[in-house]
Amino acid sequence: MTLLVQIRRKLDSYENGTTNISSFGDLGFAVCGTLGRFVVDVLITLSQAGFCIGYLIFIANTLLHLFHDEPSSDLGLSSGMSRFTVKSLYIWGCFPFQLGLNSIKTLTHLAPLSIFADVVDIGAMGVVILEDLRLIMHRRREVKAFGGVSVFFYGMGVALFGYEGIAMVLPIESEMKDNAKFNKILALSMGLTTLIYGAFGALGYFAFGDKTKDIITSNLGTGWISSLVQLGLCINLFFTFPLMMNPVYEIVERRFSGGRYSLWLRWLLVLIVSLVALFVPNFADFLSLVGSSVCCCLGFILPGLFHLLAFKDEQGCKGCSLDIGIMIFGVVLAISGTWFSLMEILSAKE
Repeated sequence: MTLLVQIRRKLDSYENGTTNISSFGDLGFAVCGTLGRFVVDVLITLSQAGFCIGYLIFIANTLLHLFHDEPSSDLGLSSGMSRFTVKSLYIWGCFPFQLGLNSIKTLTHLAPLSIFADVVDIGAMGVVILEDLRLIMHRRREVKAFGGVSVFFYGMGVALFGYEGIAMVLPIESEMKDNAKFNKILALSMGLTTLIYGAFGALGYFAFGDKTKDIITSNLGTGWISSLVQLGLCINLFFTFPLMMNPVYEIVERRFSGGRYSLWLRWLLVLIVSLVALFVPNFADFLSLVGSSVCCCLGFILPGLFHLLAFKDEQGCKGCSLDIGIMIFGVVLAISGTWFSLMEILSAKE
């Protein structure tokens, strides 16, 4: 992430601050031309849409867990080749409301929803951590320190999915009052986020061992607190959906409607995301696939490549080697994580 800021500042210094680079796509265009912007736009569209697909899967699976005994419950409504499961009905139930929320033109009107979602998310995470600690103190689960190479790369894909804000780094940095402090603030925030995510995952595994489910709230059992937490997370993701789709709308509207607001394009994208969510069998498998394939490219490969091209005449062998090392690391994670994620998805269908 800091590489993107370094590249933008370098280009700004050449043009006396007139480059007007305000997004990842603008940076790709400045370094690699039209092809650079196109690749970044495609990857951001896939990643942001992938996040929203994950949200719908989480909501549907959580509601299924709350209100139905069997995960495979269905209403038995068959007509020809179509079969409507309870999970699909929950996704379609969200659809008309998402059409309304995603019709809102500006992020300003969505700000209250974002604040509400963040408060709910923090509260739910606190409840889950307290429950994990309670279980750890009462009983010890058998755990494995290392589950194998495939599990490692699969897990790295899921972890990378959690860092879903790289597309917002440059817009946030450009809006800061004192952007000279941005790198320190970014490093601190990413460090704290990594610590929280790591502690959250470790505590969940220590509490439930090999019984840990892909959606950790499903391990909480019954009770009004558990139900409240799960419903709160569903509400959180429901209102976060239009926020995460906003970069997709900006890209698609720029390319297909001249940058003008297009209601039918937004509704079409919501429909496509909902349809894809219907056919994804497992929440964690999908997270790992998106994290390994798309997020690796956005988080490691492209920043390393752009930094290498922008600084090739100034940095020595050490700097070039570091950029190449970041790219190789991203390629290895992308190929390995994508392969193992696809194997998990295909094996689940058999």
